Amino acid sequence: MVAQPRIVVTGLGLVTPVATGRRQTWERLLAGADGISPVQSFSTEKFNVHLGAEVHDFAAADHLRNLDPTTLGRASQLAAAAARLALDDARIDPASLDPNRAGVALGTTSGEPLEVERFDDRLVADQLDRVGDEFIRLYPCHMIAAHVAAEVGFAGVNTMIPTACAAGNYAIAHASDALRWDRAEVMLAGGADSFSRITYTGFARLGAIAPELCQPFDRDRKGMIPGEGAAILVLETLERALARNATIYAEVAGYGLTCDAHHMTAAHPEGEGALRAMTAALNESGLHPDAVSYISAHGTGTPTNDRLESKAFRRLFGTRSKRTPTSSIKSMIGHTMGAASAIEAAVCALAVAENRVPPTMNFRQPDPDCDLDCIANEAREMPVEVAMNNAYAFGGNNASVIFRKCHP
Repeated sequence: MVAQPRIVVTGLGLVTPVATGRRQTWERLLAGADGISPVQSFSTEKFNVHLGAEVHDFAAADHLRNLDPTTLGRASQLAAAAARLALDDARIDPASLDPNRAGVALGTTSGEPLEVERFDDRLVADQLDRVGDEFIRLYPCHMIAAHVAAEVGFAGVNTMIPTACAAGNYAIAHASDALRWDRAEVMLAGGADSFSRITYTGFARLGAIAPELCQPFDRDRKGMIPGEGAAILVLETLERALARNATIYAEVAGYGLTCDAHHMTAAHPEGEGALRAMTAALNESGLHPDAVSYISAHGTGTPTNDRLESKAFRRLFGTRSKRTPTSSIKSMIGHTMGAASAIEAAVCALAVAENRVPPTMNFRQPDPDCDLDCIANEAREMPVEVAMNNAYAFGGNNASVIFRKCHP
């Protein structure tokens, strides 16, 4: 039986509420930077919550080279910029690749909701005659991946996966398979979502938005903070990366994808789907739970999510769950929806590469229901051989991806 090729991460592109670019974002996360502030892109006067994690000081024109940013939706702008940053970080000139062997796999929660808002505004104003073909060109979520491909000239595998807040991990899994099955030589994998009234309204009506702070795993946590952003990982085979003397951040060791099949918004009360996703990821990686050095938790800051995620950890790790360093960067950048697990995947790759892990900020009071080794308020330097990235979503979608140090 022919051994499957090993898949590695060689480039990282990030557009986040704390910074744009791999190095700037990483250093600010390690420093505990706060990307959460009063919402600026629309009025929140009708809500009883007012905080968001928006991307400021970002101009797509600073990054795009082929497409006109004014012809793209916000999520496409974020994703295309992240793709350019990732390829530059990987030191890959797209023109040097066979375009038919270079692909894109991205995830999203809402696609381009700002286009729906514009349509709705015109509907309310009885101005539907002003809706042109741009709505059809911009709104469908698959256009985000198509725009990334058009920007960098990748003509191979092209997939958009709308599995909500687990979508970034799903995309990384799909891209890894495309490489293992020799359907591509290079894949761009990640996720993107934009900040919108639609998303904000939905979470506000659920009572899920925190009024002041995002405090994952803290006893007094009151909710999540909606955000936006994009992250793209360059994936290729270890053989190809070594041949071109690439910087290798980490190896994608395995993944697990499951569905609770329980409820459209509530997770399984015993964390069943999360447990199965983590177990499957470890099994595919050939690793025992004791091998996990660090967990990048889904950690939204809602009372229910953090409790059930902690329960799943206890079921998998037993008493070791109290000794496995865990953090949630959502305390700093909010919940960036379809981009969340992609940004967190980049964090895992960097943690493996640099033996540093970012903190969970705003952690004040331990919760007996979340008895974890929470990396509280300050980054930690520690050996990171294996990092587990967890993501859970509406619809009961769960996705865990394992990153480990690459030992050629």
